Amino acid sequence: MTVIQTCALPEQAFLSKYAEDGGYTDCFVIEMAGEISLAAFVEAFYTTWLFKLERALLVLAAKPSTDLQAKELAAGTRSTFPAWIVEERAEHQLLMCDLTTRTRSWFMIAATIRGTRRATLLFFGSAVTATINEATGEETIGPIFHSLMGFHRIYSKALLHATRSRLNRTG
Repeated sequence: MTVIQTCALPEQAFLSKYAEDGGYTDCFVIEMAGEISLAAFVEAFYTTWLFKLERALLVLAAKPSTDLQAKELAAGTRSTFPAWIVEERAEHQLLMCDLTTRTRSWFMIAATIRGTRRATLLFFGSAVTATINEATGEETIGPIFHSLMGFHRIYSKALLHATRSRLNRTG
C-alpha cells in the first residue's frame, strides 16, 4: 500500500468514541517500509512544511509553536501543542483535542509484515463533535464544519503524504 487510503477506524482506535451521535470522524492510512515509532510519526507530522503553514497561522491566534515542542509532544514529555492538548496516549496511539473541544486529531501505528519485510501502518484521523441544533434538537457538526469537509479530507491526505516524505528523508 503506497497510496494513502481512506479506511474504517480500527476497533481499538481512541477516535472511535467520536464516531457516533451526529459527529464526524475519518481515518486515513499509509504503509511504510520498516519499523516507525509513534514518536517518529507524530514528530514528522507536526514538523512537515505543510503543517508549519498551519502553525504559522496559529501565531496570529497567539498560539506559537516550535519543532522542539513537537518533538517533546511526540516523545511524551509535553501534553500541549499550541492549540491542542493530549486527550489520550498509549504506546501506539495519540489522541489530541483542540482547546475548544470541538475537534480531535488522532495518530496510530500498527506493525505489519509484507512477505519477508517489516512495515508500519500509519493511521491519521480526525473528529468533529456534534452540538445540538437549537431549532431542530438534532445533534450536528453544523454548517461551517460541514462545508469544510471536502477541503479537510484533501488536507488530511496531504498532511499524511508530507509526513511520509519527511519520514523517508529523516529515516
